[in-house]
Amino acid sequence: MSDKFEVVIVGAGVAGSTAAYILASAGLEVLLIERGNYAGSKNMTGGRLYSHSLNKIIPNFAKEAPVERKITKEKVSLLTEDSAITLDYHSSRLGGNLRDSYSVLRGEFDQWLAQKAEEAGAVLAAGVRVDELLTNNGKVVGVKAGEDEIEADVVVLADGVNSLLAQQIGLKKELQPHEVAVGAKEVIELPKQVIEDRFNLNEEEGAAWLFAGSCTSGIVGGGFIYTNKSSLSLGIVCTLSDIANSVKSVCQMVEDFKMHPAIKPLIKGGKLLEYSGHLVPEAGYDMVPQLYGDGVVIVGDAAGLVINVGYTVRGMDLAITSAEAAAKVIIKAREKGDFSKNSLATYKQFLDQSFVIKDMKLYKNFPHFMQNKRIFNDYPKLVDDILAGMFIVDGSTSKPLRKKVMDNLKTVGLMTLLKDSYKGMKAL
Repeated sequence: MSDKFEVVIVGAGVAGSTAAYILASAGLEVLLIERGNYAGSKNMTGGRLYSHSLNKIIPNFAKEAPVERKITKEKVSLLTEDSAITLDYHSSRLGGNLRDSYSVLRGEFDQWLAQKAEEAGAVLAAGVRVDELLTNNGKVVGVKAGEDEIEADVVVLADGVNSLLAQQIGLKKELQPHEVAVGAKEVIELPKQVIEDRFNLNEEEGAAWLFAGSCTSGIVGGGFIYTNKSSLSLGIVCTLSDIANSVKSVCQMVEDFKMHPAIKPLIKGGKLLEYSGHLVPEAGYDMVPQLYGDGVVIVGDAAGLVINVGYTVRGMDLAITSAEAAAKVIIKAREKGDFSKNSLATYKQFLDQSFVIKDMKLYKNFPHFMQNKRIFNDYPKLVDDILAGMFIVDGSTSKPLRKKVMDNLKTVGLMTLLKDSYKGMKAL
């Protein structure tokens, strides 16, 4: 292996491999370093990819990539201990050109994308941990992995939400508990036909299902299920700052989630294939760090580029577009022979002009709104009580629907509900 590359990329997730693919395709000497034994071996996210970002780089990638199912059904549920109130949207519009999204298993998908980078000319070094960045007069000039020092004109940090390397050079502060969530995920094997029958899907169609309420014992967070070809990705995500106040561990939440009356029939007879945990950026725009420095740029989760607005969670499309922007800036910097901070500042300008920062800014107040515990405690029970009053017939004298609703609203307070509704709409 050469001890000097034009670009060293730390982390072979979707951001790192995308950057490597673009840069190598442009003729740059690229080293892609992955701490795991293979790309994706340590990436355990829930698993949904919106295709628009990668389609621009590798047109019609889904025809060759190991995607699982095209998502054509969106479900969002509020849970109490024994009830589920669900919004179910099933439409072919979700699978339209450049509007499509796919469930993916990152262990397989990331390997494919890293292989595309290798085919383009990048060198992949798996099973290698980067311990620190090499600097010279404040400029990043390479990386140190064990006893090996590898020089580079520019280093791309794609090493995940807890990027210690970015912290090392002062581009990023130490993570705060309210900024990240802890996720626990299981992959549960089920026959293909069983999944399609239980989730009311046609062949190759998929569902994305998000949950809030009792699945996290009333603390900030939620649950998810994504349908794969012959398995389900199921898990719980809880804000780190709230876990200390929970009566349950995250592991116990997962077990209880699986036993919920709405979930248990869906996974009946399933075989546990994998159990894993990970950190997820949760604070939105407010946790985006300084994105560039002399000889270095930050992409993907390392840059905090994740959007969670309750009814949808996005990360991979933002990571891919950030990697594309970084690669384009590096190509221009190479043409000028200038990898200084001033030269790489264009990266932030590219992101500002893209949907990435625009969407991050649009939803910047939503993480703060989600700190409202009524969303996870009072409101699921409120809706459950209203619907129970509408549908239960027990022989007692019926009340007007208006009175049933108003009686239940008193448990929360009409003004409280109106204020929370206003804040929620404003945050969105």
